[in-house]
Amino acid sequence: MSNGTPLGDFLRARREALKPHDVGLPEHGRRRVPGLRREEVALLAGVSSDYYVRLEQGRENSPSPQVLEAVAQALKLDAEAADHLNRLCLTASQRPHDWGEADVSRQLLQLMDGWEHTPAFVIGPALDIMAGNSLATALHSGFDQFDNLARMVFVDPAGREFYQEWERAAHSCVAELRAAYGHDPESARIAEVVAELSAQSKEFAGIWQMHEVKGKSQEKKHLKHPLVGDLHIKFAAFTVNGAPHQQLVVYQAEPASPTADAFETLRTMAAEPKHAQAAVPAADLAAKEQ
Repeated sequence: MSNGTPLGDFLRARREALKPHDVGLPEHGRRRVPGLRREEVALLAGVSSDYYVRLEQGRENSPSPQVLEAVAQALKLDAEAADHLNRLCLTASQRPHDWGEADVSRQLLQLMDGWEHTPAFVIGPALDIMAGNSLATALHSGFDQFDNLARMVFVDPAGREFYQEWERAAHSCVAELRAAYGHDPESARIAEVVAELSAQSKEFAGIWQMHEVKGKSQEKKHLKHPLVGDLHIKFAAFTVNGAPHQQLVVYQAEPASPTADAFETLRTMAAEPKHAQAAVPAADLAAKEQ
């Protein structure tokens, strides 16, 4: 992923993203490098310049919690980015040993299948779709494959039409992948996804190098399905008990809203045989439900 260390790459990217005025420092003359200088971060964190240089170069592997907190404050890191910084300093023996792939439990599959009016799916650390109910599959039917959220956003031609706020979706997607990378920098699957998408999408490669970190939470999304049109949804993500590397993602529509009606249309389509679906013109789908 890089010629440096995960810790050094993260510190460098976040340092370069800041301007002197962001941290209350004067800006004198022309700068040869973007963002803050190493010595400026060291000054703000209350450590020696030599020590901070060793951190970025990977020659200091065990900074104290106090130093990490000071560096996080100097770089204006939010809580998620500060947690990511701390995780990058863990040794292999300190990391959780249950962060790898595993099958989705039967109970969770049954739970999702029971949500006929709610799209729900499970993703892994590399944003692979591990399982989904029929409505989630129907919702993403415009994509070549419902297989990996990052690939769908950046590589599949349907991504830019489906995600109406594409830039936001792209940054969120990469930030989620970067957060998962912090939990397991040695993950072969994450490395594979990052390498593939970096080769296929310059936009992905550029955002990945920004080292933004943000896990899934609760937000609103504006989507557009090729058959049922605009969808305004709320979504939430939940860590799966017993499988912390898995996340359950749930999309919800406001009751009695156009999006709820569209979900009902998709649910009906998903329940019909494929040849019957093909026989119904897209323009007639809404009328069929009335």
